[in-house]
Amino acid sequence: MFLRRIAAFLVLGAPLLAQNPSTPNLSVREIAVDAAHRTGPHSSTPLMTVGAGRANEGLRADWQAQLATVQKEIGFRYLRFHGLLHDDMGVYAEDSAGHAMYNFQYVDALYDALLAQHIRPFVELSFMPAQLASGTKTVFWWKANVTPPKDMEKWNGLIRALMEHWKERYGEEEIARWYFEVWNEPDLDGFWSGTREQYFSLYKNTATEIKTVCAACRVGGPASARWEIEPAWLDFIAKNHVPADFLSTHTYGVVQGSFDADGHAGTVLDTKPDSIVGRVRDSRERIAHSATPQLELHYTEWSTSYTPADPIHDQYISAPFILEKLKAASPFAQSMSYWTFTDIFEEAGPRFTPFHGGFGLMNYEGIRKPAYFAYKFLAALGPDDVATNDAESWTTRKQDGSVQVLFWSYKAIAPPGKETNQTFYKREQPAQTTAPVALTVKGLKDGLYRMQVFRVGYEQNDAYTAYLHMGSPSQLTRAQVTALQAAASGDPEQTEAIEVNNGSVAERFSMRENDAVLVVLTPE
Repeated sequence: MFLRRIAAFLVLGAPLLAQNPSTPNLSVREIAVDAAHRTGPHSSTPLMTVGAGRANEGLRADWQAQLATVQKEIGFRYLRFHGLLHDDMGVYAEDSAGHAMYNFQYVDALYDALLAQHIRPFVELSFMPAQLASGTKTVFWWKANVTPPKDMEKWNGLIRALMEHWKERYGEEEIARWYFEVWNEPDLDGFWSGTREQYFSLYKNTATEIKTVCAACRVGGPASARWEIEPAWLDFIAKNHVPADFLSTHTYGVVQGSFDADGHAGTVLDTKPDSIVGRVRDSRERIAHSATPQLELHYTEWSTSYTPADPIHDQYISAPFILEKLKAASPFAQSMSYWTFTDIFEEAGPRFTPFHGGFGLMNYEGIRKPAYFAYKFLAALGPDDVATNDAESWTTRKQDGSVQVLFWSYKAIAPPGKETNQTFYKREQPAQTTAPVALTVKGLKDGLYRMQVFRVGYEQNDAYTAYLHMGSPSQLTRAQVTALQAAASGDPEQTEAIEVNNGSVAERFSMRENDAVLVVLTPE
């Protein structure tokens, strides 16, 4: 191998090619990549679907602006959110004689906006319109009605009218590419006041109406919070010959709880290596051993934590957590929908600080969190996987001859003692130095390459730590927003021209715990 550095155009941040003499002598982590050895197509699972709060939030200008940024820099294929049938979308009312009236203007405005951003709806059919509801039980600040329909035929009429409207407006070929999910977490009392049998009836009626209007449309459920309902649902659809194209469910990386409507519950990070991944694998095995083994598997919610008041969502540890879990879970699921792309999310009402542990990849002001860069790095990967010896890496190539090497150093850190995420991860968490990476890439064509290095970690594209250094202001000035956006700009920390001879290149990178690094080699 011969390597000659031609020029150093830009170097930002800490030096990458040598260890700091003050750091301990650590063993080197060697990553060997063979760019000429294709191991298969790169997984479409990570960027398939992403979540958002509720439909009405999607009518806001700032929500749509953030989605435009996400689509430009990442590019998810589907978007899922609650509340499409909630009263603030104005879809259903009854006249004085009790006859149903339908109005899809707000839905049209929202779906037109999504399609304009090249993202399709993963349709969650929820919650119950008040005049169609059998009761008054609600959840969230925005009062989502969680009761069964008072009249199943009127519910069927609403679903049929909605499907016919979409078929007329967008065409059957288009809506056949969507997914239709019946309700959200009916296995939790907070989201469904009826019995399991009543949910199964709702599912059967809804799926039948969808297929009657559009036989090619994909329908599924049970959109569960826990695994226990999965075998019962699989058994129900098989024994009753109910249409189903996918099973959907949810999982979060915590060791306690599963529902927190107000965002006040304490949570603790699940540090087990099999967290998230084991849950996904079990669902896939459950489907495989059922009477409907052909069903797709969609995790329509997942994240480090199930509460919108968990500062781990803002911390840099979220980036390698996402990469670690997606790499391991992708072989088992068709999608893993991160919950959510934005902090414009009002289950517990409007939040009072710019960083409050919200689910989003971006905060209220559109400042990119570390989790955002995990997905931005994933979006930079090519369509073909290539061989690597390292489990904590994803290595790909593109048709232009470029090679992408994404690697990370995930260390799960649980709050000590009786602390929870809400106290531990609210504080600054300086990172410890870990083994440097010696990267070797072979199988390259000789010639001049541009090498760009991107990093997310402690104080690297780490807006939350920068916010803490500001003194955690409860409201941000324009100057502070600009400063935080600059701290999380996503710019490469290193850009160099390198000469490749004999098909190989070798570089060395310093690493800290919970760093994630993307190296892109592009032929000039």
